[in-house]
Amino acid sequence: MPYKPKKPCAYPGCPELTTGKYCDKHAQQRAKEYEQNGRDEQHNDHYGRGWRKIRAAYANAHPLCEECMKRGVYVKADEVHHIKPLRDGGTNAPSNLINLCRKCHAEAHAKLGTRSHNKTTYTYDGKRS
Repeated sequence: MPYKPKKPCAYPGCPELTTGKYCDKHAQQRAKEYEQNGRDEQHNDHYGRGWRKIRAAYANAHPLCEECMKRGVYVKADEVHHIKPLRDGGTNAPSNLINLCRKCHAEAHAKLGTRSHNKTTYTYDGKRS
């Protein structure tokens, strides 16, 4: 099966061809810029090294999407989700975590109204800015 043709890197002035949005060099650069400038300062307080360890342990114990399994569908999980968000007083306890596929994770945030794919941004306390 043939691959999709490569397209130019989206970084201004970069002539490299890539299958993603950015070439390898600029993908790393954009991710670093996002971590430094795009995230809320309090984000790292909640999602640091301790969270990564908890997340990895939970993901290893629950490799399938728990919402899809309720419907009898077996899908690999991609995201560990807090049932009660940390900003609302939730914790990293296993009873407050659920492992979800990307689709179910997006649906969970859409229901909560905590993620938006348009230009509207949300502050850490969930208010629009």
